[in-house]
Amino acid sequence: MLFNSMQFLIFFPIVLMIYYIIPGKWRNFWLLVASYYFYMCWNAKYALLLLFSTGITYTSGILLERVKQNMHESEKEAAYKKGIVALSFLLNLAVLFYFKYTNFAADIANWAFGLLHVTWKIPAFDIVLPVGISFYTFQALGYTMDVYRGDIYAEKNFFRYALFVSFFPQLVAGPIERSKHLLKQMAKPKSMDYHMAREGLLIMLWGFFLKLVIADRCSVLVDTVYGNYEAYYGFQFIAANVLFAVQIYCDFMGYSVIAKGAARILGFQLMDNFAQPYLAHSVKEFWRRWHISLSQWFRDYLYIPLGGSRCSRGRKYRNLLLTFLASGLWHGADITFVIWGGLHGLYQIVEDLTKNRLDAIYKKRDIDTNSFSWKCFQILKTFVLVDFAWIFFRADTVSAAFTIVKRSLHLSNIGFLFNNGLCQLGLDEQNMMILMFGLFVLIGYSLMKERGYQVLQWLSGQHIVFRYAIYWTAIVCILISLDISGQEFIYFQF
Repeated sequence: MLFNSMQFLIFFPIVLMIYYIIPGKWRNFWLLVASYYFYMCWNAKYALLLLFSTGITYTSGILLERVKQNMHESEKEAAYKKGIVALSFLLNLAVLFYFKYTNFAADIANWAFGLLHVTWKIPAFDIVLPVGISFYTFQALGYTMDVYRGDIYAEKNFFRYALFVSFFPQLVAGPIERSKHLLKQMAKPKSMDYHMAREGLLIMLWGFFLKLVIADRCSVLVDTVYGNYEAYYGFQFIAANVLFAVQIYCDFMGYSVIAKGAARILGFQLMDNFAQPYLAHSVKEFWRRWHISLSQWFRDYLYIPLGGSRCSRGRKYRNLLLTFLASGLWHGADITFVIWGGLHGLYQIVEDLTKNRLDAIYKKRDIDTNSFSWKCFQILKTFVLVDFAWIFFRADTVSAAFTIVKRSLHLSNIGFLFNNGLCQLGLDEQNMMILMFGLFVLIGYSLMKERGYQVLQWLSGQHIVFRYAIYWTAIVCILISLDISGQEFIYFQF
């Protein structure tokens, strides 16, 4: 069930109405039923996988708590706890591997066989990837680690824990919530709060604006160029690559914002998953702003356990590169995603290696690194690096990605930018104007957030005529965007 579908616009009000009518003690159970129905709308049988992951991690939490209470020999207790965590990870990741990486592993094996001149070939398997499996698997495994580390109690109520894993607003594309943040909120029944509901609706309105008005229009241009990449070159690719950066940002943030708004109406607070990532001054800072929940997951459960930065420089860079290679593989079972992740790891290694030397050069040449122009340069440099890596994320194959990079360097068609060339890539002038308006709003919103404004609070303090002009402008833009809507959110495939 897509957020941007009529089905959801019927489903959510019904869930909300019943949620606040029934007694408080039944509300979590009702949300659990609604969440499983929401997930089963894609493929009912895959709800069993969600239940399996829930059952394994719930049991692991209970066992970890019992070991902690009953074992008195510290070394033996540690061994048992590590064994429980290892088994929980093994079972969950085995399911994830089967559905997401079996064919990828087979392709690598066939490639290796070819190098060894072995004629045997592993056939492709007909496996459908369950929607959101990477998200709920990581959320459930995060709970296991939190209980192991003592960051949270082991949840005894199975239905409450099952709701934590399957909570429908953020089930299929995040944010990947921490148990100590979301699970604790589920311990207390929620009551209707007008101000939270109003705020939640406005947040959802912003999320739909990002998805329908901006992301889906960018998608038309990007798909046109990438779908026939051998027919385009130069500034056509530069425009498509920049618009893909906008598309994936507005698409993914749109989902996260809608999820946050829906949860707010239900009385829950989800974490912010983005913080103006394209205003970052370095790639390292970009990853503190982009897909924050996943970045923190890999930091806390992979990078730091590997040794983090508290080790030799060589090991630190190894840990960083492994973490980003794993992040790339999490995003998709293809070498293109691994290259994308590897590029981000290499970017940060180079940044770290050159930082002291560059700082010395800036100081020697009396360069003011706090000036507006210098900050703009750093933002532009970071965006160019990030946008280059997006080529490998978006391209269907590695060869296609390198072809796109090569053809992007043919810059003889600069006139494309000044002769209405963008309107030749799938969008008519009206839709192009709406897209430009949406980008103008996005830039203004981002700059306000960057300067510390709480945009909703700022808006609520404005004159009622101004406020409702903003609301209805957004609604009208969304309504006239319905003819190009209905596209899945990009991160559903992960």
